[in-house]
Amino acid sequence: MLIRQAKTLFMSSKSSLFLWSIIAALAGFLFGFDTVVISGAEKALQELWPRGEVFHGWVIMSSALWGTVVGALFGGIPTDKYGRKPTLIIIGVLYLVSAIGSGLATDPWMFAIYRFIGGLGVGASTIAAPIFISEIAPAKDRGKLVALYQFNIVFGILMAFVSNYLLKDFGSEPWRWMIGMEAFPAFIYCLLIFLIPESPRWLITIKDNVEKAIPTLKVMDPNTDVQVQIANIKADHVKDEINENIWMPRYRYPLILAFLISFFNQFSGINAFLYYAPRIFEIAGLQQSSALLSSIGIGIVNLIFTYIGMMMIDKFGRRQLMFIGSIGYIISLSLVSMAFFLELKGMAVPIFLFMFIASHAIGQGAIIWVFISEIFPNHLRGQGTSFGTSVHWVFAALIPAMVPWLFKVIGPATVFAVFALMMVGQLIFTWKMMPETKGVALEDMGDTIILH
Repeated sequence: MLIRQAKTLFMSSKSSLFLWSIIAALAGFLFGFDTVVISGAEKALQELWPRGEVFHGWVIMSSALWGTVVGALFGGIPTDKYGRKPTLIIIGVLYLVSAIGSGLATDPWMFAIYRFIGGLGVGASTIAAPIFISEIAPAKDRGKLVALYQFNIVFGILMAFVSNYLLKDFGSEPWRWMIGMEAFPAFIYCLLIFLIPESPRWLITIKDNVEKAIPTLKVMDPNTDVQVQIANIKADHVKDEINENIWMPRYRYPLILAFLISFFNQFSGINAFLYYAPRIFEIAGLQQSSALLSSIGIGIVNLIFTYIGMMMIDKFGRRQLMFIGSIGYIISLSLVSMAFFLELKGMAVPIFLFMFIASHAIGQGAIIWVFISEIFPNHLRGQGTSFGTSVHWVFAALIPAMVPWLFKVIGPATVFAVFALMMVGQLIFTWKMMPETKGVALEDMGDTIILH
């Protein structure tokens, strides 16, 4: 009864779109929290289960990331077949089970399995949540609303850093509390997600249930005749053959775009840095408590500049922010590399890494999930987004897994120099290949992307 009343309130409110987007975007909060919370527990886990750098990097630290790869590869199937909303509900359950199980784990393999389960939720959320938000958002606000997902990722990252700092001396095994803390927001998300509607575009094009889609369409754009909206969605769907798939030659360009933006996102070193932030700060000469505190600073900078990017994305467009972010990447990563080469101590490395995070937040961070969820047609959006996010998570798993070994063999200076060089490639990609999708209706995106 209460859920039904809450749904009625949401449907009648002018703020409904924002509220629905926020709730769906909370999957991003759990994504960010889950990804970063392990950083505070990393050293304790290595001491508890000393199996060598390779086992530590590839199994204990990267188990969640391997889960994200699988979740991203297959998350498009339930998103398209069963709907955006049921998939988001399942994602919440995965987060909850993972948090409780990981916090109670008694051996490294049990820990890895439960972290893998959480990773499934992360990978699937990068498909289902941006798709849902993009499909309920008006074209003029789509960038800002989908970017709420990234904002929540960053907010989750910040809260994970804060939580780790506050719990660093809590109990006999603080790492269990750090990891298990995610269960609380996961439980809240599981309750709230029942309040959102199903995507009207999915209802019309996949389920042919126009009647159920109408109330949401009226909220989405009260100034446009509902029948006109329905006709536009159906026309776009009819225009594309039902038996199509993303591997057809006509979709080669959006596939290349999705691959490259995901590839460059991870070769900036962002996930490697977030996973090992306290360790990197300690290598730079900071004490453990100062390293954890600097990690909170990273989270604050990330949140502020993500908000700026979110406010700018629909005004200046995706390409403009990518240009700004790419240049910031190149400068900041070069400075980090130089600081390690010169063995600068104190706050030099943290300050340069703050610049790096700001560059990421205003560029790739604000754009990637928006862009990938835009560039494929409605009937292939699940498949296309699954491909793009899978590429992202494959590299997000491989690169952090190699970091402990790379730091030991070639040193952090060389690692960050490679990241800086890769960002030159991203700048060229943005300049030569990346189209602007700002303000383009999803049903018109084919003229912008597919026929590019």
